[in-house]
Amino acid sequence: MYTWESITGPGTIDDLVADAHAAGHPGMTVRRIHDWIAKGLLDQPRLRTRRRGSDKAEHSANQRRLLLLLLDKRQQVTRLDSLAQVPLAMWLWWDGYVPTRQAQRAWITWVGRGRRSQEVAREGAVGLLEQVGHQLATPTARARFVRIISELGNGKPLTVRGRAELLDAVRDVMEPESVFAASGLVRALGPAQAPMTVDAVVTHVEALRVALGRTLDGGVDEALLERVRAVHRASTTDYLAVRNSLAAEAGQLAGLFDEPTL
Repeated sequence: MYTWESITGPGTIDDLVADAHAAGHPGMTVRRIHDWIAKGLLDQPRLRTRRRGSDKAEHSANQRRLLLLLLDKRQQVTRLDSLAQVPLAMWLWWDGYVPTRQAQRAWITWVGRGRRSQEVAREGAVGLLEQVGHQLATPTARARFVRIISELGNGKPLTVRGRAELLDAVRDVMEPESVFAASGLVRALGPAQAPMTVDAVVTHVEALRVALGRTLDGGVDEALLERVRAVHRASTTDYLAVRNSLAAEAGQLAGLFDEPTL
């Protein structure tokens, strides 16, 4: 079987197509390779020049290996933009595979330039509701929560009035009046060191909206991504040191602390 170990050096775009075919993916073509490069799934090849004329540009051995991984993951996802998470994950943790210029294109592909479908945005909203929603939250409150989060996840700006509405919607599903109005208690989910409160959920949604807005405005450049990676690596190293204890105390949110995988 054709595997990562079969690749020992750089290769041209024809070599990438041959790699794909040898690995059991006959549908890969030169045109599709170019499309994947444009989307950031693969990097631009390195030009080779000679005194007279030029040789075909070459892709590194690691990019050839990345193609095999992408082809394997392609069988598990239905959307091509979801596949962009693969080079992004490799860029975050492993040097030498994905340059930042490629990660920038992959990020835009994953976010979808803000034109993510309502279906994708709604899936995220429903997933968040399942994590934080109280069992006695009313159907009306749940529907309002999903609508607001879906709209923000699909590119709607977050105004001052919109933030107030978001806060109300989150509180209605996390702390329904029928349970919390009389007691005055505040609900906190998860471990004591990192409680998931109404304010924490609102901040989480705001952060996602800022990231989406920054992408829409063309503000995610290579310099910003380099800063993001440095902060992510440092903070995640600290997090992994306490992940097991957080998971043990997380209760219904224990799934948030599962061991990360590619």
